Amino acid sequence: MASSGEEGRVVVDLRSAAESAGDDDSHATPLHEIESLCMRCGENGTTRLLLTLIPHFREVVLMAFECPHCNERNNEIQFAGQLQPKGCCYTLKIPMGQSEVLNRQVVKSDSATIKIPELDFEIPPEAQRGTLSTVEGSIMRAVSELQALQDERKKVDPQKAEAIDQFLLKLKCLGSGEAAFTFILDDPSGNSFIENPHAPSSDPLLSLRFYDRTSEQQSALGFLAEPTEEPVESSQDASTAEANLGGQRMPHGSVGAFAGRRAIAQGNSDEISAAFYRYSAPEEVDTLPSTCSACAAECVTRFFSTKIPYFREVILMATTCDVCGYRNSELKPGGGIPAKGKKTTLHVQNFKDLSRDVIKSDSAAVNVPELELELSAGTLGGMVTTVEGLIVKICEALERVHGFQLGDSTHEWKKKKWDGFTERLSKILNLEEPWTLIIDDALAASFIAPATDLIEDDKQLTIEEYERSSEQNEELGLNDMDTSSADMAYNTTSAQ
Repeated sequence: MASSGEEGRVVVDLRSAAESAGDDDSHATPLHEIESLCMRCGENGTTRLLLTLIPHFREVVLMAFECPHCNERNNEIQFAGQLQPKGCCYTLKIPMGQSEVLNRQVVKSDSATIKIPELDFEIPPEAQRGTLSTVEGSIMRAVSELQALQDERKKVDPQKAEAIDQFLLKLKCLGSGEAAFTFILDDPSGNSFIENPHAPSSDPLLSLRFYDRTSEQQSALGFLAEPTEEPVESSQDASTAEANLGGQRMPHGSVGAFAGRRAIAQGNSDEISAAFYRYSAPEEVDTLPSTCSACAAECVTRFFSTKIPYFREVILMATTCDVCGYRNSELKPGGGIPAKGKKTTLHVQNFKDLSRDVIKSDSAAVNVPELELELSAGTLGGMVTTVEGLIVKICEALERVHGFQLGDSTHEWKKKKWDGFTERLSKILNLEEPWTLIIDDALAASFIAPATDLIEDDKQLTIEEYERSSEQNEELGLNDMDTSSADMAYNTTSAQ
């Protein structure tokens, strides 16, 4: 039975209660109490639940257990919000003797794994459930848990206990900053975080990588759906309409074009007709079997290719899951991999520049020198937006991830830094001063639309091509790419 103070309110749905914490009366969110079993003495203790919303971060459930019989205490944090679209992996390089790096806050969800490669040490998700701590706190907690059963180990297996003692000495050295090491936080749910004190600027010691979850990771998170027995068929709405045209399958866009051409013919307008034919889509929409990234159920991805003027051939992809309702649309570069990377620089001087179309690929890095804002490649994924929309989305992501640092316990200089960043952001979006947008894409798959008919006449837009470094080719997987088998098969087919 769960109670809330004197009202005795029952906890029915933790997620609904957590979402209600984000309402205007979130300050009145009740503290729930649940009688639960103590795992140490077997008696009943009390678990207190606080469902709240950390501003600009996540909905969370704070839990604290206390047993009055054996004085056992335990606290935990769990995420009540949604599963993030992709998993995340934070890598923090900790130099020797820099204790301030060890004091960085770490939000670890109950599905995250902590790794220290130098010691070949790994803390699995079940060993330390959801916690809000620091780098040092996470390491010292692991030391404490390993030491808990050392007395029993010395009686049963003295040799193993001695080896663990030697390992604990090394682990304590890392926790005290006496040696340099790497701290990796890998979370398939995407709900973990390591503090960046330099935000919104980049941190030379911290790197972040996003990745697609595997089916095994989906299953471990409890989001694996049973595959549907019947194959998902492509939409037949267009086929029904095409049946009226003599039962022949028409290319994508032809059904709407048929009715449009008939209306244009009745209007007898050459100008409207020319405009219509220019924007009609002759491309064929193809489908391929896919897997939903939210629930891992089988679904269908529809795609077709088209050509963007002044840019290149691109592939438009749209995925819809009938099981969980997940939807996603992407724009991927088509054709071969360019021999050179591309750096596009736009000098924003008027409000028309804010409305320019922008294509940002997965491999693009974004830089705004006036804001001291740097976005590493892969962050936020690919998107089609405008100049203003790109900056707003980046800043919203920064506030969502780093916003929990703006609480009451935050140092005053950090608050002033964020306030200064927000003020400068407001100035550049209101064009109180000119600013520069730089998109650096090693795969040359990003694009900023020109304001003139000829891209050479746009003096505010500069495009530079450069040779990729060996490190960039290695990161993109180009150094070890072998296409000899495909080339041989293609040449054989062409010869026939």
